[in-house]
Amino acid sequence: MAPRSQGQPESVGAQGQIQTPGGAALARIRRRLLPFIFLLYIAAYLDRINAGFAALQMNRELGLGDAAFGLGAGLFFVGYFLFEIPSNLILQRVGARRWIARIMISWGAAAAAMAAVRGPLSFYALRFLLGAAEAGFFPGIILYLTYWFPASQRAHAIALFMTASALAGVIGAPLSGALLMTDGAWGLAGWQWLFILEGLPSIILGVAVLFVLTDYPRGARWLTETEKQWLEESLAREDDSGREHGLLGGIVNRRIWMLALLYFAVVTGLYGVTMWLPRIVKDFGRLGNLQVGFISAIPFLSAAIAMVIVGKSSDRMGERRRHIALPAFCAAAGLILSARASNPVFAIAALSLAAAGIWGAMGPFWSMPSEYLDGSAAAAGIALINSVGNLGGFAGPYAMGLVMQRYHSFGLALAAMALLLFGAGCLALAIPRERSAI
Repeated sequence: MAPRSQGQPESVGAQGQIQTPGGAALARIRRRLLPFIFLLYIAAYLDRINAGFAALQMNRELGLGDAAFGLGAGLFFVGYFLFEIPSNLILQRVGARRWIARIMISWGAAAAAMAAVRGPLSFYALRFLLGAAEAGFFPGIILYLTYWFPASQRAHAIALFMTASALAGVIGAPLSGALLMTDGAWGLAGWQWLFILEGLPSIILGVAVLFVLTDYPRGARWLTETEKQWLEESLAREDDSGREHGLLGGIVNRRIWMLALLYFAVVTGLYGVTMWLPRIVKDFGRLGNLQVGFISAIPFLSAAIAMVIVGKSSDRMGERRRHIALPAFCAAAGLILSARASNPVFAIAALSLAAAGIWGAMGPFWSMPSEYLDGSAAAAGIALINSVGNLGGFAGPYAMGLVMQRYHSFGLALAAMALLLFGAGCLALAIPRERSAI
């Protein structure tokens, strides 16, 4: 086990009672911030992926082919890419509280407006608008967490936050399946109710952000002066030698571009599978939409468990690269096995392995940029990684749609994504270790 860093709490009582200002501060921060931003990310991720469930009805009703749906699903990430860096820089300037509230309210409105889709063009336009509205949320939260958690605690905190993306599938899959059963209520189709009822919570939560979040520890009335001082001193003590501080440094840093390429490969596999998972499950046999929802939740559940385990292990061992590479290799194996599976139970087990690998790498991955960047460089670099990486969210669904339309089989596309994930694992091991992991 790696030795404790100077910024970690000193001790814990025999019955789990925290005895130091550091331990008390971190426990209070976890209780105050992580559950709330966890809830925010569930809402965000649900609005991002629910088009996959809406497609079970919407595509037939609107005449959307597989390629058209894949293109529209991916256009979300084009809007996301174009506005990501400017959004994160604005967040750093105006503060997380006001800017995240703006993001959530606008994306909730765009998500609910998806109910107005009438054909391919309106589907493309609204998916692009949804991506533009949400741009900056995820990298903004990652940047925000660096203000509250020392590096030695960061991978676990990020993993706990990001389990929301997996649990959004656990919750959202059966919920979306159930909402499709409201078909015809008040003259609206089930897929329209799905978009409306899953978009409204984001607007409500956006208003709540203004009252719950605090921009920086110094302004947190819920921390004692001793706890604030401990946290500020712990963050200040972290060695910043070799870190980039200026805006340009965050954009031209070689390691940041390696991380961006790595993330592109992982995200291509993530959204290629996520957006098409309901259709993959539907192909297992004669299943209703609610059954599809419950079965689709299984890979997300395995992903949530893996995220917590891998993130905690990464912090405990003080190591990041192998904690990214091994899950990526497992994800590649899972996709290959699922591509060759003929038995539905084996296919779901293989997809669960793939999901565990993809999501398991996220906590250690997102703790790495702050090893190299600080200040404006961190804001720009984190946004750059996320924006370039999330172009994989365009490539994955679109490639799946093209292959499905031409070959009527997911196997070839899943195998290609497995190759990308294997490459991501190799790239993780190749990132220079010029700074210690923690």
